Amino acid sequence: MDLKVLRNLRASALWRLARSAAVAAGAAAAIVAAPTLTFAQHVYEPHLHPVAVIAPVRLRLDTPQGPAEIPLYLSADWSVPQPRIERAVIVIHGKLRNADVYYGTAEKARDAAGADPATTLLVAPQFLATLDTRIHSVPPDMLRWKDNAWMGGEPAEGSVPLSSYAVLDAIVARLADRRLFPNLKHVTFAGHSGGAQVVQRYAVAAHDLQALADEGIDVSYVVSSPSSYAYFDAGRPDAQGRAAPFDAAQCPSFDDWKYGMQARPPYVNDRSPAQLEAAYVKRPVTYLVGGNDDDPKQAALDRSCPAEAQGAQRIARAEGYFHYLQARHPEGLNQQFHVVPGVGHNGARMLTSPCALATMFGTGSCTK
Repeated sequence: MDLKVLRNLRASALWRLARSAAVAAGAAAAIVAAPTLTFAQHVYEPHLHPVAVIAPVRLRLDTPQGPAEIPLYLSADWSVPQPRIERAVIVIHGKLRNADVYYGTAEKARDAAGADPATTLLVAPQFLATLDTRIHSVPPDMLRWKDNAWMGGEPAEGSVPLSSYAVLDAIVARLADRRLFPNLKHVTFAGHSGGAQVVQRYAVAAHDLQALADEGIDVSYVVSSPSSYAYFDAGRPDAQGRAAPFDAAQCPSFDDWKYGMQARPPYVNDRSPAQLEAAYVKRPVTYLVGGNDDDPKQAALDRSCPAEAQGAQRIARAEGYFHYLQARHPEGLNQQFHVVPGVGHNGARMLTSPCALATMFGTGSCTK
């Protein structure tokens, strides 16, 4: 669909009504398309359902294995020069792959921050799972991943085994193109829950951020309430939340990627853990966690043994990871950690919190 037409439709009540109907129809079709799921899986594992909506815009990628494409939402047409754009916010969906919901949250965050839509570009890529092709007709070169493999930067399924992180590199390359964005100054990657896992690991592993630095564009990250973090050695929080050697007999895979530095996928395996850590701690990362996000049985919490090795629930894991980094880098970090009071595991509230707005849109601050 032509992007200009799409924007006009988005501005109308008719578009919103049509979208709601499409989502409802898609959700119903998704359940029909997944008849082998148990009732408990329908209720507690909704990521096993195909997505209801696929984003309307396509980013084409040329790779040595051939062409590929990824769906995404955009607030402006980035195929033509956008001289007014000064800030870009790339928001990553969670494990439900519902990029439409996260794009809507990004719009609300932009409006709450008072940011000018004319100078702010919103980007919401969508990482599809193979199961999404059950109800959606997609071209053969559309990238898709097995289950949640996209969270850890694993290669896509099919003839073009592109890492999900390489897709983010392609977005970076587009934003660094001064013919398209001559006045871009700021780029922020933001994610909540599963999306925050992507943002945190991408901040560790990204290849092509230098393209932005070379153009004088700063990059920041919002990591909101992920289930786990990438550690750089075999230490994990002890009962007091301090990093200590972990007994691998309790969980032999505790230090495998995406939880640690062992068994890293090809995209991440081209540098040593020390090199990855040295680059990471220089990057401006804002870690957020909801003050009420402390349920060890919360439905979306990763309760695998490598995740449990990082703590029992999200607040413990967030605090443990930040203390771990502080202990390893007593000279100081270019990073900050904040608890958002009174919020549980809620992406919309977390990404519209004052600290998230301050990082994403440069308005206000993380302290009241």
